[in-house]
Amino acid sequence: MTVSIYDTLTRSQREFVPQQPGEVKMYVCGPTVYDYIHIGNARPIIFFDVVRRYLESQGYHVNYIVNFTDVDDKLIRKAEQLGMTVPAVAERYITAFNEDISRLGVHKATKNPRVTEHMDDIIAFVAELVEQGYAYPSEGDVYFRTEKFEEYGKLSHQNLDELQHGIRIEVGERKQSVQDFVLWKGAKPGEIYWESPWGPGRPGWHIECSAMARTYLGDTLDIHGGGHDLQFPHHECEVAQSESLTGHPLANYWMHNGYIHINNEKMSKSLGNGITVKDLLERVRSRAVRYFMLAAHYRSPLNFSDETVAQAENSVDRISNCEANLRHRLESLGTDAAVPNEPAAWRQEAADSELNNRLAAIRSQYHAKMGDDFNTPDAITALFELVSASNYYLQREVAAAEDLQALLGLLYEMDEVLGLLPSQSIDDGLQDEEVERLIEERTAVRQAKNWARADEIRDLLSSKGIVLEDTPQGLRWRRK
Repeated sequence: MTVSIYDTLTRSQREFVPQQPGEVKMYVCGPTVYDYIHIGNARPIIFFDVVRRYLESQGYHVNYIVNFTDVDDKLIRKAEQLGMTVPAVAERYITAFNEDISRLGVHKATKNPRVTEHMDDIIAFVAELVEQGYAYPSEGDVYFRTEKFEEYGKLSHQNLDELQHGIRIEVGERKQSVQDFVLWKGAKPGEIYWESPWGPGRPGWHIECSAMARTYLGDTLDIHGGGHDLQFPHHECEVAQSESLTGHPLANYWMHNGYIHINNEKMSKSLGNGITVKDLLERVRSRAVRYFMLAAHYRSPLNFSDETVAQAENSVDRISNCEANLRHRLESLGTDAAVPNEPAAWRQEAADSELNNRLAAIRSQYHAKMGDDFNTPDAITALFELVSASNYYLQREVAAAEDLQALLGLLYEMDEVLGLLPSQSIDDGLQDEEVERLIEERTAVRQAKNWARADEIRDLLSSKGIVLEDTPQGLRWRRK
């Protein structure tokens, strides 16, 4: 299946061709771990998880690197506020990050490198830039000579004159030019620091990603991703320092997701309208959060509101009910309906030729949309075509196990990438096997006329959103 990607650098959509057949080098900028992640952070986390999953589903081995910025001004201020060390603050919020992404059904990256673990790589990178004349020390700091890199601004499609007032760096007398950006910051009294050829200090924001990307993935990445707000200055500065040093493109494809608005206003600290993932997951299921993030094209802005979240909740219910109905019907036929470890294990043709043709068309539609710059909203449309086909088939009095397995197999194949079924998350509180065990226990205690325990189990299942239903094929359960 051909995959094409819209490349921010060239402002064009091109067929994806990795440098090495079957191998993908992918780097996505991770969080600065001084607080809980908010829903703006969650969008790239979820979207690039889907990109990685889809490429893997197409047979690629993806070396997926997401960094942690575990030392910077925000961490130093937070440590002072909490009376903790910078490493302790970072550890607290890295743990929280991992808990949040687990609840969101996000697969862990191949590696999450930390800035503090790569000081030697960063210092060596800066030293090479100084040696080649692209950077200069100044009173304990080290700055990059922006004017020496003639293509500065090519990623954001601006020139130096347009950029000089927008660079998010410290402007002071130590710099030779206003556009120059900091690579190494001399330590202030009482700050955490590392020894370097230019004195005690720590890295600037931009250099860390260039150094860690080079350490794990080499001079040129296949895909570099992040939020739209990172396009400038962060990624622009990465391009300048990396390409000056190596003489090679930093990335062959640049991908940037759009902003999130809250009730039609841009999310910002000044407006006080930020929502952390931790707080959001107290009232919204993780599958609904994933659905909300994927229901619009990744390059488009997203508007978060109670209405859009409610729509997402209803949509994931339709999908999970479809899975539950198919599994229950299969079980009534005496067929194992356990969720497969490998979706490919369930892929088969339907016995019904008309159904088989429809499934082939849905699969083709799904892959065409995912291959078209990871068009998740249209891929979800294909998923609902499958839900409709399943519901139509389930209305028949007689259903063949092969046909039910074909329907369920395609559902699992698509969801292995999208991650919208209960098996992809832990937010429902009970895993499938736990639900089955409790239902078996409830049946046994009811037969023993232990009504108190039966009521306890019923109330527990209800509190976890598990609905029990009597059907012509026997008792079934589904997630509310």
